[in-house]
Amino acid sequence: MMSLSIASPSPSPSGVTFTSKINLSKSSFHGIQIPKIIQARAVNAPPPSCPSLVVKMAKREEELKEIRTKTTEELQEEIVDLKGELFMLRLQRSARNEFKSSEFLRMRKRIARMLTVKREREVEEGINKRISRKLDRKWKKSIVPRPPPSLKKLREEEAAEEAKESAS
Repeated sequence: MMSLSIASPSPSPSGVTFTSKINLSKSSFHGIQIPKIIQARAVNAPPPSCPSLVVKMAKREEELKEIRTKTTEELQEEIVDLKGELFMLRLQRSARNEFKSSEFLRMRKRIARMLTVKREREVEEGINKRISRKLDRKWKKSIVPRPPPSLKKLREEEAAEEAKESAS
């Protein structure tokens, strides 16, 4: 406990000296302590299973099986389409239109899975990393720009609406 006293240097006319004490004690409150509860688990016991995690893994396995059944050319075509869809999502975001933000992650992961399968096939064929990158550059240069499937679908719907309006 610390105290501070202040006294006036000159005596007051009444002859009484003014002394003030300010108490600068520390508070006894040190916050709330929350005890950590550690659950002991057997060394060989499996972690608690989460049903949603199991479902997600099953979906991922199904998707990988589906991707692996496709040919390399089909994979490349779908990669181009998904990248176009990703571009359309970015445009929607920049224009502040409504969109599902979860689609970004879903598409990026799907593209990554397809590229992984493509690279696995290259490794099986004995294509090393340097040659793979050269082939990727050639492939990217050979891509013909085309609208993504969602934009094609939008245009078809608009054309169908215009045809209905003109027929009426």
